[in-house]
Amino acid sequence: MSDAEQPRRSTGDKIIRFAVVGLANTAIDLAVFTLLVSLHALPLAANLGAWVVAVAFSFAANSFWSFERDRAIPLHNAFFRFISLGALISLGVSSLSLALLAGVIGVWPAKIGGVVVAAVLNFLAARWSIEGRLVK
Repeated sequence: MSDAEQPRRSTGDKIIRFAVVGLANTAIDLAVFTLLVSLHALPLAANLGAWVVAVAFSFAANSFWSFERDRAIPLHNAFFRFISLGALISLGVSSLSLALLAGVIGVWPAKIGGVVVAAVLNFLAARWSIEGRLVK
């Protein structure tokens, strides 16, 4: 079946798929973060390393499973858009959360809080970067 003949997924289906990818992505992010912290990396450096691994997985999974990639957007452009908006939202929000809250509530609560806030913003960013649209 060609792309044109594929049935379009509903926004609800995309949200569910995005959430499944997000859960897997969060597990990858936290696992790499944990590994790097256990190797005595500073929390912000560990966050950056975990982000690099997680964002690569997230783009691949969301591009080929969660969303209906607009084939008019070259893959490298979609990846650049994904990184420049969606992924930097994640890195910025989680790093800001660590920088502002880790000393107050601890590293783990700050990291998890940043991940939750970033997830909402990332859905819109991923949809724009992969499908070329924010809404219907």
